[in-house]
Amino acid sequence: MLKSSPQIKLAPSILSANFARLGEQVAEATKVGADYIHVDVMDGCFVPNITIGAPVVAAIRRFTDLPLDVHLMIETPERQIKQFADAGADIITVHIETCPHIHHTVQAIKGLGVKVGVALNPGTPIDTLKEVLSSLDLVLVMTVNPGFGGQTFIEAMLDKVADLRAELDKNGLATELEVDGGINAEFAPQVVSAGARVLVAGAAVFNSGQTIEEALRKIRASLL
Repeated sequence: MLKSSPQIKLAPSILSANFARLGEQVAEATKVGADYIHVDVMDGCFVPNITIGAPVVAAIRRFTDLPLDVHLMIETPERQIKQFADAGADIITVHIETCPHIHHTVQAIKGLGVKVGVALNPGTPIDTLKEVLSSLDLVLVMTVNPGFGGQTFIEAMLDKVADLRAELDKNGLATELEVDGGINAEFAPQVVSAGARVLVAGAAVFNSGQTIEEALRKIRASLL
């Protein structure tokens, strides 16, 4: 079994999983060394695609004891957060671009007893988080434009990750720094070097032509 790193966490994204075997693949990822299970929720408004809702989160909750890292790429997420918390989400991440009252939304998520994250699109500067950064458990830097799996990593985001790592360290914050989009064995070492500590990987785990264990092992090996 693949051992989990105490420093770098891997979060397979079920967006790229085989939905006909979703529970089975979540269980397999859990068994062979994933740290989180990342759940991409899309509404067809904030992003072009529509994916899944709270019932699927509740369904996969039965197949893993890992934290469910639920990423809401949706408009007005405050209307949905309770459903996802009740379904078993451990972390709920919203996009700063969809939350004009971000402080209220952050506090609402915390009030449900789950960890809270805020995501930034590639074009969104990190200073938009200034007023809430100290309240967050996780910050997610999108390294592709959200809405589709299997996209190519945007290398310009490495500087953004580094800047955010510097900001977190300067303020002594234990906030987890997560990246999502195009992460594979080529780019994993680069984002870790820049300061990321949680790596979301979808296609590189579920569509690599390898087993889930082999795919996770390849990403981990790239970090050595």
